[in-house]
Amino acid sequence: MPHVTMCTPSSRPGAGFVDPQLWQNRESDPTSLRLEFDGMKGRSWLMKWLPARAYDNAVYVVFSNPIGMDDDQLKNGCSMILDPFGDILAECNTFEDSFVIAAITREKLIQAGGHRYINARRPNLYREIIGQQHGSTQKVVWLHPNNS
Repeated sequence: MPHVTMCTPSSRPGAGFVDPQLWQNRESDPTSLRLEFDGMKGRSWLMKWLPARAYDNAVYVVFSNPIGMDDDQLKNGCSMILDPFGDILAECNTFEDSFVIAAITREKLIQAGGHRYINARRPNLYREIIGQQHGSTQKVVWLHPNNS
């Protein structure tokens, strides 16, 4: 589940780029960088929605995200594996390239509440709504600042 969601500007309170200078100073001042990466520009935002996706859909989630400079943007990592209850099984939390592994079990897929929700779906109630023609648009303000 790669996703560009952190350390980028949006209308969400607390969002924004992380100053690349913090990355350059990560060895002499890791605390300032960690505060930005773990705050509302980064991990705190992720933890508002990612565990819910795992739980609601009764799935294991492997979230991948780069760490360090990606062209002109600083990425904060936070790669992790969550179980179908939304609990973190393993997480990358260094300033280096890294990976983690976790043991998964079939039982959790059935025990998690999302399994019941999926089985209780009634698509006949919303089929007409989601099946209508729709013109999809995506306007990312920070990619096109002059078009806002």
